[in-house]
Amino acid sequence: MKTIIIIPSRLSAVRLPGKPLLKINGLSIISHVFKKAVEANIGEVYVAAEDQEIIDDVHKNGGQAILTNNKHKTGTDRIFEALNKIESRGIELVMNLQGDEPLMNIEDIRNLHRKMIETKSALGTLASKILDRKEYVDKNVVKVITKENLDNSEFPEAIKFVRELNEPYNNTYHHLGIYCYQLETLKSFVSLNQSQNEINQKLEQLRALDNNIKINVSLAKESSIGVDTEEDFLAIKKIMDYKS
Repeated sequence: MKTIIIIPSRLSAVRLPGKPLLKINGLSIISHVFKKAVEANIGEVYVAAEDQEIIDDVHKNGGQAILTNNKHKTGTDRIFEALNKIESRGIELVMNLQGDEPLMNIEDIRNLHRKMIETKSALGTLASKILDRKEYVDKNVVKVITKENLDNSEFPEAIKFVRELNEPYNNTYHHLGIYCYQLETLKSFVSLNQSQNEINQKLEQLRALDNNIKINVSLAKESSIGVDTEEDFLAIKKIMDYKS
């Protein structure tokens, strides 16, 4: 199936402004993510950004980028605008890879893509096992609760997504910042108004669940840290400096 990966990005993040252009090993976070997406080798890759500085950085590092307007409420709305500007016919799957997860495992990206093709799911995402109990109460770690236990072969439905849990529930995992849409599902999603749950929790995936769009979840081999705070950035920088 013809697939495209679009990475939404913006400089005006509330908790860590300017984070896409923070550098690790001489390369910006957004360009690290772009390189990961290209290495997955499942389709063309673009960054969709509202800031010319991001566009310039991606171009400087050999990537493709599309300038979008600055009125979008979510990353998925942003990637849909970019998709409409990209002259590419026959696309069936659209992957939304978050621009602040430079540690995303390439095999996990490929595995999600493979499961979307095999199962013809409307919308898929990734989650990893929670190894530290502190993550249950950490609002920066989004949790997903699934109908069945996640293992390497299953692709169960998500029941709900939450930011905070007072105690562990069965089948609760750390949600990772990646979505894969059937094209028609993406079109349906962006045509919907934001749901109250989505607004309250600041989680766009709740718009899908609140409108009966099923989300299937694949188990990731590795837990990817998103860059939401200065502490996250320093932790990721330490890991990536070590790996290099």
